[in-house]
Order: sequence, then structure tokens, then C-alpha cells
Amino acid sequence: MEELKTIQEWETFKEKATEQTVLVFKHSTQCPVSAEAFEEFQAFTSDNPTYATAFVKVIESRPVSNQIAEDLDTVHKSPQLFVLKNGQVHWTESHWNIKNKAIAEKV
Repeated sequence: MEELKTIQEWETFKEKATEQTVLVFKHSTQCPVSAEAFEEFQAFTSDNPTYATAFVKVIESRPVSNQIAEDLDTVHKSPQLFVLKNGQVHWTESHWNIKNKAIAEKV
């Protein structure tokens, strides 16, 4: 799993979604709900290493977080998970609904 710290890293990662299913997680390092959701996301990535996965720390990398919201035409939330297929948002979820099992069902 890679951490997206720059808009260029996000642009490069987003391009992968035109060829494969990718997952990107928006994480608040100051929120216990986000910490729990991030653990669920990490469990999924550990169980499913073939997917391209990334995360952005929304406080530390605010410009990247804002660009993701703009590019994906969504309202910012954190925690928030996106599954991208064919360059489009296939599924998105936030907060307590980000669970390993739910992710596996949506990819």
C-alpha cells in the first residue's frame, strides 16, 4: 500500500484505475473512527495483495485529499474509502461502514 503525499502521486495512482481495480482510503490520523476503519482497510489489503491500494492522510496532505474529492466529484469525508474501476468510482463508503467484509463484497 502506498501513501499519497503529492498531487502528482495521486494522479499517477488514479491512472492505474483505467486498467485495474484500485482502492484509495482517506485517513484522519486524529480520529479514532478513522483509525478503526484504517485497520479494516489494512486487513483487506493484507488478505488481497493483488489490488492496487493507497491512502492519504487528510490533515498532513490536505491538498491531495482535496484533489481526490474534486477529481472524484464527492464531498470530503474521513475516513472514506473509494473503489475505482474503469477510471470511475465504483463504490464509496465512510466511517463505521468501512469493513473488511464489505470491501471484499464490493471489489
